[in-house]
Amino acid sequence: MKRKILCLMTALILLMGAVPAGAGAAPVRFQTTLLDLFDTVTYVMGYAESRAAFDEEVERFTQSMRTYNSLFDIYNDYEGVNNLKTVNDAAGGEPVSVSKEMIDFLLFAKEVAVMTAGRVDITLGAVLNVWHEAREYGIAHPDKAYLPDPEVLTEAARHTGMALLEIDPEACTVRLTDEKARLDVGALAKGYAAELSCKDFPEGYLISVGGNVLVHGAKPDGAKWTVGVTDPFDPYSNSYLATLSMTNGTVVTSGDYQRYYTVDGVNYHHIIDPDTLMPAKWYKAVTIICADSGIGDALSTALYLMSAEDALPLLEKYDAEAMWVEEDGNVFWTTGFKKYLPFTE
Repeated sequence: MKRKILCLMTALILLMGAVPAGAGAAPVRFQTTLLDLFDTVTYVMGYAESRAAFDEEVERFTQSMRTYNSLFDIYNDYEGVNNLKTVNDAAGGEPVSVSKEMIDFLLFAKEVAVMTAGRVDITLGAVLNVWHEAREYGIAHPDKAYLPDPEVLTEAARHTGMALLEIDPEACTVRLTDEKARLDVGALAKGYAAELSCKDFPEGYLISVGGNVLVHGAKPDGAKWTVGVTDPFDPYSNSYLATLSMTNGTVVTSGDYQRYYTVDGVNYHHIIDPDTLMPAKWYKAVTIICADSGIGDALSTALYLMSAEDALPLLEKYDAEAMWVEEDGNVFWTTGFKKYLPFTE
């Protein structure tokens, strides 16, 4: 199976090419592609008076994202950095000194666990690691792909829960009290980091971090940006399930078509339901529109794991809109989602 890094869960409709700005000219559009942030493809597009001015904004954004990437990495060590891998490696031992940025993120993650009733829980790492190993093996050896043993998953689930995560904001320390507990922040880290890294962009920029699309202001002529939502039934085509017109906010999609592997002809994706310890079967995809990409990440995962009716209070709490795609192809959305669709009342 090909690596799905180029299949963005929410794809941009890219506007190609920009001409150099002359002296005194109005801002023109520039764009760039980055390949080394959060193991995904990042696009930055925006309007600036010169390429140098655009590149300065991109460099600031890139450095911020790299910092967060090193902090939130659970697989790699970084010299001089106590990151989430450091915390996982020290599980069951002494508290680990971490940065304020790490403390802020973990407190956010705790809030998310509460507001989603545990559906988005970064302490599910022990369970997700079992699935990760099975998925990686299945991708490398498709003829030997297997499903995790239910007893192994059940045992892993015994080492999960926010009660195992101790955070001391004053001392800036973190501790996992169970030596077999593990943190996995894949459902939150990218959107959270992108939101903070993009906050100082000027008006007229659009950023896509692996499909987390952030829109910062209209184009200089007042026109809206167009964001295309990938068709989950045909993710490699140039067609889109929907196109959205936006001047501010973020679009985030969770779906079963990006990270998965196949066992006996059946695809098993990466969004695990903490109640069943199996890939969720509620929907094909869920798309969120809201003001904050970190919240968008949390909501897209949470809504993928619950009924649309149960999701409405969450959407109202965060002033967010949603579109659901069911396995049979049925598509429905909240009333407010419709206003982002061109040519609709």
